[in-house]
Amino acid sequence: MDLVHSVADLRRALGGGTRTALVPTMGNLHAGHLDLVRIARGQARRTVASIFVNRLQFAPHEDFERYPRTLARDCEQLAAAGCDIVFAPGEATLYPEPQVFKVAPPPELADILEGHFRPGFFVGVCTVVLKLFACVQPDVAVFGKKDYQQLMLLRAMVRQFALPIEVVAAETVRADDGLALSSRNAYLSAAERSQALALIAALRELAAAVRGGRHDIEALQAAALGDLRARGWLPDYLVVRRRSDLQPPTAAQLAAGKPLVALGAARLGTTRLIDNLEF
Repeated sequence: MDLVHSVADLRRALGGGTRTALVPTMGNLHAGHLDLVRIARGQARRTVASIFVNRLQFAPHEDFERYPRTLARDCEQLAAAGCDIVFAPGEATLYPEPQVFKVAPPPELADILEGHFRPGFFVGVCTVVLKLFACVQPDVAVFGKKDYQQLMLLRAMVRQFALPIEVVAAETVRADDGLALSSRNAYLSAAERSQALALIAALRELAAAVRGGRHDIEALQAAALGDLRARGWLPDYLVVRRRSDLQPPTAAQLAAGKPLVALGAARLGTTRLIDNLEF
Protein backbone atom coordinates (compact mmCIF):
# COMPACT_ATOMS: atom_id res chain seq x y z
CA MET A 1 0.00 0.00 0.00
CA ASP A 2 1.24 3.48 -0.89
CA LEU A 3 0.87 6.40 1.54
CA VAL A 4 1.04 9.77 -0.25
CA HIS A 5 0.60 13.30 1.04
CA SER A 6 0.83 15.53 -2.05
CA VAL A 7 -1.39 15.72 -5.11
CA ALA A 8 1.64 15.21 -7.36
CA ASP A 9 2.62 12.01 -5.52
CA LEU A 10 -0.98 10.85 -5.59
CA ARG A 11 -1.18 11.22 -9.35
CA ARG A 12 2.13 9.43 -9.81
CA ALA A 13 0.85 6.57 -7.67
CA LEU A 14 -2.39 6.46 -9.60
CA GLY A 15 -0.78 6.31 -13.01
CA GLY A 16 -3.68 5.86 -15.39
CA GLY A 17 -6.11 3.55 -17.05
CA THR A 18 -7.19 1.50 -14.03
CA ARG A 19 -10.73 1.66 -12.67
CA THR A 20 -10.44 3.40 -9.30
CA ALA A 21 -12.74 3.60 -6.28
CA LEU A 22 -12.45 6.31 -3.61
CA VAL A 23 -13.44 6.08 0.04
CA PRO A 24 -13.26 9.58 1.58
CA THR A 25 -12.73 9.60 5.36
CA MET A 26 -11.57 11.87 8.16
CA GLY A 27 -9.52 9.06 9.68
CA ASN A 28 -9.88 7.55 13.18
CA LEU A 29 -11.18 4.53 11.32
CA HIS A 30 -13.53 1.83 12.57
CA ALA A 31 -15.11 -1.29 11.10
CA GLY A 32 -17.65 0.79 9.19
CA HIS A 33 -14.91 2.52 7.23
CA LEU A 34 -13.23 -0.80 6.50
CA ASP A 35 -16.55 -2.12 5.17
CA LEU A 36 -16.57 0.81 2.72
CA VAL A 37 -13.10 -0.26 1.58
CA ARG A 38 -14.31 -3.82 1.11
CA ILE A 39 -17.21 -2.58 -1.01
CA ALA A 40 -14.89 -0.30 -2.98
CA ARG A 41 -12.58 -3.22 -3.76
CA GLY A 42 -15.54 -5.02 -5.29
CA GLN A 43 -16.28 -2.04 -7.51
CA ALA A 44 -12.86 -1.33 -8.99
CA ARG A 45 -9.36 -2.73 -9.51
CA ARG A 46 -7.76 -0.05 -7.33
CA THR A 47 -8.97 1.47 -4.07
CA VAL A 48 -7.96 4.86 -2.67
CA ALA A 49 -8.86 5.98 0.84
CA SER A 50 -8.45 9.64 1.70
CA ILE A 51 -7.80 10.80 5.25
CA PHE A 52 -8.37 14.49 5.86
CA VAL A 53 -9.97 16.29 8.79
CA ASN A 54 -11.79 19.02 6.92
CA ARG A 55 -11.85 22.31 8.78
CA LEU A 56 -14.52 23.71 6.43
CA GLN A 57 -17.23 21.42 7.82
CA PHE A 58 -16.64 22.23 11.50
CA ALA A 59 -18.31 25.18 13.20
CA PRO A 60 -16.11 27.23 15.57
CA HIS A 61 -17.63 25.55 18.66
CA GLU A 62 -17.26 21.99 17.30
CA ASP A 63 -14.53 19.41 17.79
CA PHE A 64 -12.07 20.15 14.96
CA GLU A 65 -9.06 20.51 17.23
CA ARG A 66 -9.78 17.43 19.35
CA TYR A 67 -10.96 15.19 16.51
CA PRO A 68 -8.65 12.13 16.80
CA ARG A 69 -5.78 11.98 14.30
CA THR A 70 -4.65 8.33 14.16
CA LEU A 71 -2.86 8.07 10.81
CA ALA A 72 -0.44 5.25 11.67
CA ARG A 73 -3.19 3.01 13.06
CA ASP A 74 -5.51 3.95 10.19
CA CYS A 75 -2.87 2.94 7.63
CA GLU A 76 -2.34 -0.41 9.33
CA GLN A 77 -6.07 -1.11 9.14
CA LEU A 78 -6.34 0.02 5.54
CA ALA A 79 -3.39 -2.08 4.46
CA ALA A 80 -4.96 -5.13 6.12
CA ALA A 81 -8.26 -4.36 4.36
CA GLY A 82 -6.56 -4.36 0.96
CA CYS A 83 -6.52 -0.63 0.26
CA ASP A 84 -4.02 0.29 -2.47
CA ILE A 85 -3.37 4.00 -1.84
CA VAL A 86 -3.91 6.26 1.16
CA PHE A 87 -4.08 9.95 0.32
CA ALA A 88 -3.45 11.91 3.53
CA PRO A 89 -2.92 15.56 2.58
CA GLY A 90 -2.21 18.32 5.06
CA GLU A 91 -4.27 21.48 5.07
CA ALA A 92 -1.62 23.35 3.10
CA THR A 93 -1.86 20.70 0.39
CA LEU A 94 -5.61 20.62 -0.01
CA TYR A 95 -6.13 24.32 0.76
CA PRO A 96 -2.90 26.04 -0.39
CA GLU A 97 -4.83 29.33 -0.46
CA PRO A 98 -8.09 30.40 1.19
CA GLN A 99 -10.89 28.30 -0.30
CA VAL A 100 -13.07 31.12 -1.56
CA PHE A 101 -14.68 29.01 -4.29
CA LYS A 102 -17.17 26.75 -2.52
CA VAL A 103 -20.04 24.47 -3.45
CA ALA A 104 -23.41 25.93 -2.45
CA PRO A 105 -25.83 23.00 -2.16
CA PRO A 106 -29.59 23.59 -2.54
CA PRO A 107 -31.06 25.01 0.68
CA GLU A 108 -34.20 22.86 0.49
CA LEU A 109 -31.99 19.83 1.12
CA ALA A 110 -28.88 21.32 2.75
CA ASP A 111 -30.44 23.72 5.27
CA ILE A 112 -32.76 21.22 6.96
CA LEU A 113 -32.01 18.65 9.68
CA GLU A 114 -28.19 18.50 9.95
CA GLY A 115 -27.83 21.71 7.96
CA HIS A 116 -30.22 23.54 10.27
CA PHE A 117 -28.30 22.60 13.40
CA ARG A 118 -24.87 22.81 11.77
CA PRO A 119 -25.04 25.87 9.46
CA GLY A 120 -22.52 25.68 6.63
CA PHE A 121 -21.75 22.03 7.29
CA PHE A 122 -22.79 20.79 3.87
CA VAL A 123 -20.99 23.62 2.09
CA GLY A 124 -17.81 22.29 3.72
CA VAL A 125 -18.63 18.66 2.95
CA CYS A 126 -19.52 19.23 -0.70
CA THR A 127 -16.53 21.50 -1.28
CA VAL A 128 -13.97 19.07 0.12
CA VAL A 129 -15.51 16.05 -1.61
CA LEU A 130 -15.51 17.85 -4.95
CA LYS A 131 -11.86 18.73 -4.37
CA LEU A 132 -11.02 15.12 -3.49
CA PHE A 133 -12.81 14.01 -6.64
CA ALA A 134 -10.63 16.41 -8.63
CA CYS A 135 -7.47 15.06 -7.01
CA VAL A 136 -8.25 11.34 -7.31
CA GLN A 137 -10.54 11.37 -10.39
CA PRO A 138 -12.23 8.14 -9.30
CA ASP A 139 -14.70 6.06 -11.29
CA VAL A 140 -16.55 5.09 -8.11
CA ALA A 141 -17.00 6.73 -4.70
CA VAL A 142 -18.34 4.83 -1.70
CA PHE A 143 -20.22 6.53 1.15
CA GLY A 144 -22.11 5.13 4.14
CA LYS A 145 -25.84 5.49 4.68
CA LYS A 146 -25.35 6.56 8.28
CA ASP A 147 -24.75 10.08 6.94
CA TYR A 148 -28.03 9.87 5.04
CA GLN A 149 -28.51 13.54 4.19
CA GLN A 150 -24.86 13.86 3.17
CA LEU A 151 -25.22 10.90 0.82
CA MET A 152 -28.25 12.48 -0.85
CA LEU A 153 -26.45 15.79 -1.34
CA LEU A 154 -23.31 14.19 -2.76
CA ARG A 155 -25.36 12.12 -5.19
CA ALA A 156 -27.12 15.29 -6.33
CA MET A 157 -23.79 17.13 -6.67
CA VAL A 158 -22.34 14.38 -8.84
CA ARG A 159 -25.45 14.40 -11.00
CA GLN A 160 -25.67 18.17 -11.41
CA PHE A 161 -21.97 18.60 -12.24
CA ALA A 162 -22.18 15.62 -14.65
CA LEU A 163 -19.22 14.00 -12.91
CA PRO A 164 -18.30 10.60 -14.38
CA ILE A 165 -18.45 8.99 -10.94
CA GLU A 166 -20.74 6.24 -9.68
CA VAL A 167 -21.81 6.89 -6.09
CA VAL A 168 -22.25 3.65 -4.16
CA ALA A 169 -24.16 3.63 -0.86
CA ALA A 170 -23.15 1.24 1.91
CA GLU A 171 -25.45 0.10 4.69
CA THR A 172 -24.73 1.36 8.19
CA VAL A 173 -22.40 -0.93 10.12
CA ARG A 174 -23.48 -1.49 13.72
CA ALA A 175 -21.97 -2.92 16.86
CA ASP A 176 -23.35 -6.23 18.10
CA ASP A 177 -25.90 -4.40 20.23
CA GLY A 178 -27.10 -2.24 17.32
CA LEU A 179 -25.26 1.04 17.90
CA ALA A 180 -24.21 2.65 14.62
CA LEU A 181 -20.42 2.76 14.42
CA SER A 182 -18.97 6.26 14.52
CA SER A 183 -15.55 7.74 15.17
CA ARG A 184 -17.21 9.93 17.79
CA ASN A 185 -18.41 6.92 19.79
CA ALA A 186 -14.97 6.96 21.38
CA TYR A 187 -15.98 10.14 23.20
CA LEU A 188 -18.70 8.27 25.14
CA SER A 189 -18.07 7.32 28.74
CA ALA A 190 -18.89 3.76 29.80
CA ALA A 191 -22.17 4.95 31.32
CA GLU A 192 -23.08 6.92 28.19
CA ARG A 193 -22.23 3.98 25.94
CA SER A 194 -24.78 1.89 27.83
CA GLN A 195 -27.43 4.54 27.12
CA ALA A 196 -26.48 5.17 23.50
CA LEU A 197 -28.95 2.68 22.03
CA ALA A 198 -31.84 4.94 23.04
CA LEU A 199 -31.45 6.89 19.78
CA ILE A 200 -31.93 3.98 17.38
CA ALA A 201 -34.64 2.62 19.69
CA ALA A 202 -36.55 5.91 19.35
CA LEU A 203 -36.25 5.76 15.55
CA ARG A 204 -37.49 2.17 15.50
CA GLU A 205 -40.48 3.15 17.62
CA LEU A 206 -41.29 6.03 15.28
CA ALA A 207 -41.09 3.78 12.23
CA ALA A 208 -43.20 1.08 13.86
CA ALA A 209 -45.88 3.57 14.86
CA VAL A 210 -46.14 5.00 11.35
CA ARG A 211 -46.17 1.61 9.65
CA GLY A 212 -48.73 0.50 12.25
CA GLY A 213 -51.15 3.14 10.97
CA ARG A 214 -50.33 6.18 13.13
CA HIS A 215 -50.20 9.20 10.82
CA ASP A 216 -50.07 11.97 13.42
CA ILE A 217 -46.40 12.53 12.62
CA GLU A 218 -45.97 15.76 14.56
CA ALA A 219 -47.34 14.22 17.75
CA LEU A 220 -45.22 11.10 17.34
CA GLN A 221 -42.07 13.17 16.81
CA ALA A 222 -42.82 15.39 19.80
CA ALA A 223 -43.37 12.35 22.02
CA ALA A 224 -40.10 10.78 20.84
CA LEU A 225 -38.20 14.00 21.58
CA GLY A 226 -39.76 14.17 25.04
CA ASP A 227 -38.81 10.58 25.81
CA LEU A 228 -35.16 11.20 24.88
CA ARG A 229 -35.03 14.40 26.94
CA ALA A 230 -36.43 12.49 29.92
CA ARG A 231 -33.50 10.07 29.58
CA GLY A 232 -31.02 12.95 29.83
CA TRP A 233 -30.35 13.46 26.12
CA LEU A 234 -30.35 16.80 24.30
CA PRO A 235 -32.02 15.94 20.97
CA ASP A 236 -31.80 18.16 17.90
CA TYR A 237 -34.38 16.30 15.82
CA LEU A 238 -36.27 13.02 15.53
CA VAL A 239 -38.29 13.04 12.32
CA VAL A 240 -39.97 10.94 9.68
CA ARG A 241 -39.29 12.08 6.13
CA ARG A 242 -39.69 10.94 2.54
CA ARG A 243 -36.64 9.08 1.30
CA SER A 244 -36.80 10.90 -2.02
CA ASP A 245 -36.15 14.45 -0.76
CA LEU A 246 -36.20 14.41 3.07
CA GLN A 247 -39.39 16.47 3.16
CA PRO A 248 -42.31 15.60 5.46
CA PRO A 249 -44.66 13.00 3.91
CA THR A 250 -48.20 13.96 3.05
CA ALA A 251 -51.17 12.11 4.47
CA ALA A 252 -51.72 10.44 1.09
CA GLN A 253 -48.10 9.28 0.96
CA LEU A 254 -48.37 7.86 4.46
CA ALA A 255 -51.55 6.01 3.53
CA ALA A 256 -49.91 4.67 0.37
CA GLY A 257 -46.91 3.32 2.27
CA LYS A 258 -44.34 5.36 0.34
CA PRO A 259 -40.65 4.76 1.22
CA LEU A 260 -39.76 6.72 4.34
CA VAL A 261 -36.79 7.23 6.62
CA ALA A 262 -36.65 8.12 10.30
CA LEU A 263 -33.69 10.33 11.16
CA GLY A 264 -32.35 11.54 14.46
CA ALA A 265 -29.56 13.56 16.00
CA ALA A 266 -29.04 14.05 19.72
CA ARG A 267 -26.33 14.88 22.20
CA LEU A 268 -25.51 12.44 24.99
CA GLY A 269 -23.19 14.20 27.39
CA THR A 270 -20.75 16.04 25.14
CA THR A 271 -21.09 13.60 22.24
CA ARG A 272 -23.45 14.22 19.34
CA LEU A 273 -24.78 11.06 17.70
CA ILE A 274 -26.78 10.65 14.50
CA ASP A 275 -28.64 7.67 13.09
CA ASN A 276 -31.41 6.78 10.65
CA LEU A 277 -33.71 3.92 9.72
CA GLU A 278 -35.30 3.34 6.32
CA PHE A 279 -38.77 1.80 6.34
